[in-house]
Amino acid sequence: QAQVMESGGGLVQPGGSLRLSCEASSSIPHIGVMGWYRQAPGKERELIATINSVGTTVYEIGMQDRFTISRDNAKKTIYLQMTNLKPEDTAVYYCKVDQRYALGSFWGQGTQVTVSS
Repeated sequence: QAQVMESGGGLVQPGGSLRLSCEASSSIPHIGVMGWYRQAPGKERELIATINSVGTTVYEIGMQDRFTISRDNAKKTIYLQMTNLKPEDTAVYYCKVDQRYALGSFWGQGTQVTVSS
């Protein structure tokens, strides 16, 4: 069973919107910061944004204009609302879950987002 599961990716036209979800398994204790990353073909994985358990967010420079991260602690789920999508947003979007006390981290397998007309 996957420890971290992303969903919500797909094909969208330029200018469109998507909302990604990431659910952490109930088997993961002491969940701390959760975050979204993406990796485009031929490029390194990059940070989009993180959010901690009290809702404090950190965005990579330039990401906050069109991306919004949010969190539901009861569901152990974070979301990424993406608007005005552009072809350069095409990538695999990954979720990362960090445990408190430096216990460990978990990555999801990613969800593909393709922006194309």
